[in-house]
Amino acid sequence: MRRNAPRSLPSEARDHYDAIVIGSGFGGSVMAYRLAAAGKTVCLLERGKPFAPGSFPRTPREIRNNFWRPETNNHGLFDVWSFADAEAIVSAGLGGGSLIYANVLIRKDANWFVQHGGSAQSHEDWPLRREDLEQHYIDVEKILKPEVYPSEYQRHNKTAAMRAAAHALNIQETTWDNVNPSIPQWYLPQLAVTFRDGAGPPERGRVFDAGESNLHRKPRETCRLCGECDIGCNYGAKNSLDYNYLSFAQARGADIRTCCEATTIVPRGSNRSMRYDVSYIEHGGGDGANAPTHTISGDRVVVACGTLGTAHLLMRNRTHLRRLGPMLGKRFSGNGDYLAFALRASQTAGRKTVPRHLNASRAPVITSTFRFPDALDGARGRGAYLQDAGYPLAGDYLWELTDPGADLRRTARFMLARIMAGITHDADSELGPEIARLLGTGDLSACSMPLLGMGRDQPNGTLRLDRRERLQIAWPERPSKPYYDRLAREAKAVTKQMGARYAQNPLMKTLNRLITVHPLGGCPMGRSRREGVVDSFGEVFGHPGLYVADGSVMPGPVGANPSLTIAALSDRFATHMLETWERTACDR
Repeated sequence: MRRNAPRSLPSEARDHYDAIVIGSGFGGSVMAYRLAAAGKTVCLLERGKPFAPGSFPRTPREIRNNFWRPETNNHGLFDVWSFADAEAIVSAGLGGGSLIYANVLIRKDANWFVQHGGSAQSHEDWPLRREDLEQHYIDVEKILKPEVYPSEYQRHNKTAAMRAAAHALNIQETTWDNVNPSIPQWYLPQLAVTFRDGAGPPERGRVFDAGESNLHRKPRETCRLCGECDIGCNYGAKNSLDYNYLSFAQARGADIRTCCEATTIVPRGSNRSMRYDVSYIEHGGGDGANAPTHTISGDRVVVACGTLGTAHLLMRNRTHLRRLGPMLGKRFSGNGDYLAFALRASQTAGRKTVPRHLNASRAPVITSTFRFPDALDGARGRGAYLQDAGYPLAGDYLWELTDPGADLRRTARFMLARIMAGITHDADSELGPEIARLLGTGDLSACSMPLLGMGRDQPNGTLRLDRRERLQIAWPERPSKPYYDRLAREAKAVTKQMGARYAQNPLMKTLNRLITVHPLGGCPMGRSRREGVVDSFGEVFGHPGLYVADGSVMPGPVGANPSLTIAALSDRFATHMLETWERTACDR
């Protein structure tokens, strides 16, 4: 029996297309929509399956099988890559990383587009500026329809605590569209979440889309503040790409094939009539290694498998794509991803110190952000963002389990009381108070939360294939240590103002291992084949008609949450591709 939903094949499926898009994340989905809307025949290949509202796993058994392990016939949402120095978490599903990201849409800071910085020290050089993306940012935001976290939901929770910490530190509060890059500031970023139906006040769980406008044909509800954004929103409140770009692309005739993983890209013909054959595995069509393989062709091919997937696919196809330049695998970074914890926050009430409830499981994963300026802004050091973080309700129970001593003491007292009641035959029929004492106050979970950092680490990592064609990373930490030290200082200061105890990510503290959910680079943009794999419009040097459109094209960290910038770049690439569609080979 198949474990996956069948791939979606419309009746007009064909063998040759104007364009083949590989991957459905923030790069691929934008490309597929723009090309289909322009009347091009488009086939989108996505290795993962669709996740309609209500289909994201929640039980322990479901989550156990929700990892991407195609060799064992598990085709789940989470794909965890483990390397010698780092761990990376990416997504496999229709909508790519938008299914598990934290909804935040922040434009890359204008000053952080490093120009001519490609020295041995900085590794970084952007062949375009912020003004080249400005209109594309605007166009993407119109489709993703972001909102800021409503004021009605900001009381007595982590957002209020972050705001209070900013004020205590004399950090100015601003709005997302009025940031002063030269000073530290705090604000509410745009979130790709639907909080309200129309222009009215926010309302939890209100149906705002009956299902007619999305490819799942399922109803969507406004945000319930359940904190489940990063494990898949089962209510459709998250404006993930399957509800906008991919639905729009399908409505305009794009052939979206899910459970289909591209394996080879082979150029055919001469430069004057170049096309590409793309072969892919149909997951769910067989057991593990016996899954059937199909081949289609396209005049243009867009590789948008995410940073790790794209680098892996192109490196495995070097024998076919012989003109790939020496920069393939270079300028990898983790976008400065950083994880810490604020534990047991407290505040003063009169002469008493009382718990400060952050209620991190009762809000979207991220609601607010600090921005700390960069040397490029006239400050000192490399710039960074620090954001509150939430998690699903089950995380509250996990928090309580991190204090086993208190759990053991409460359990011992409860058992002793029951034993003594049995001995003295004085059993109390009112067990409520004893059970309440057994559960404890719950302050550890209510008053604690993760803190997420990101920013301008050094893009000095290198990707390569080992002898078994597995992707490997060499990512020296030392060049980025001053950045991480600075972010730790800022996180400690914010945590202190919350009356909380600071705790670092235990993997980084004890094993010196970084965790990134924003891997970038490996196929960087450049002005020539010597500087990059693709040009500033995403086309691969030496391979006309072959494009890359995802986080791998970044020649350095975005700094802010990178999803919006990936989408804006893809929109720019699509515009240029359409404007130059009829060019001759000698023009490429």
